[in-house]
Amino acid sequence: MPVPAARPITLTAAERQRLKKAAYGHKTPHQARVRSQIALMASLGRSNARIAAELGVHVDTVRTWRGRFADGGLPALACQLPAETRVPLARWSCPELAAELTARGVTDTVSASTVRRWLRQDALKPWQHQSWIFIRDPDFRAKAQRVLGLYARTYEGEPLGADEYVVSSDEKTSIQARCRCHPTLAPGRARAMRVNHAYGRGGALAYLAAYDVHRAKVFGRCEATTGITPFMALVEQVMTTEPYASARRVFWIVDNGSSHRGKKAIDRLTKAFPNAVMVHTPVHASWTNQIEIFFSIVQRKVVSPNDFTDLTQVRDRLRAFEDRYNTAAQPFQWRFTTSDLDDLLARLDRHTTADRHQESSIPLAA
Repeated sequence: MPVPAARPITLTAAERQRLKKAAYGHKTPHQARVRSQIALMASLGRSNARIAAELGVHVDTVRTWRGRFADGGLPALACQLPAETRVPLARWSCPELAAELTARGVTDTVSASTVRRWLRQDALKPWQHQSWIFIRDPDFRAKAQRVLGLYARTYEGEPLGADEYVVSSDEKTSIQARCRCHPTLAPGRARAMRVNHAYGRGGALAYLAAYDVHRAKVFGRCEATTGITPFMALVEQVMTTEPYASARRVFWIVDNGSSHRGKKAIDRLTKAFPNAVMVHTPVHASWTNQIEIFFSIVQRKVVSPNDFTDLTQVRDRLRAFEDRYNTAAQPFQWRFTTSDLDDLLARLDRHTTADRHQESSIPLAA
């Protein structure tokens, strides 16, 4: 009986990179590593027998996984959007993947639990999704580099002096006072804290905060709403306090919110406090602002679960937390440097270049 010819495999650059990472990664499970190596060797045109001999596996194993990859097996299918395969789903689930594999004839009848096990071996979770914002600011690198330099105690290539400070600032909007209709129950043995779902609304406030990134010092205030006046009140609260009042320069890192946007905000700050320098983060890049880390701590440790009688209780809790935080806090270990920034931009450039090339290769309809 003639031996069936080995299935040819052609890899894209992205597929080859993903397979190499899986084939040679230290944390890759053994089975996933072997399957990735089979696909890589097959793409080089090697025979099934040669691959089996080099990897120390049975030739039937090579033939099986070579065929599955050539047919667009589970890993390839799970790494595609359902819409790309004309399936009317927003995202894959294990039962849907099992049904699709059977419909395509890639495998015989397979259970959802088996698909789940296969996906776990390849560290794939197609039912999850994560939101992100693509960089659109044309001056992203210059703005981000300026902010990252301040975190590293430099500005425009010059080191900061001992009398120069960096303050990260923003507003956390709409912190509500939700009075639960039944008192929150403390946790007990084998029982989590229980918070009643129904609540009465007690209003909302805005929490404005300024964080000295090198001294781990927080200044906060609660206002009825955000705006220019509340923000400038926060600035005055900080800038009339030592050592900032007599500092040579105090750099205020802010995002592009309406309270401190553009040149008008820069001029307004400088006019009120000549030693204050406003530095904007890139558009849609609030993650470069360290105050967001502090706000995430506030959300986890102070606001959630939200069970407050009224706004006075919210204000008291926030002020008390500030005092507690300032007694023990250490500066954040900020690790994203300008070198990491260059790597990020290079990766995005490769992706956008590949997308443009793909779009240009699509023939237009007559």
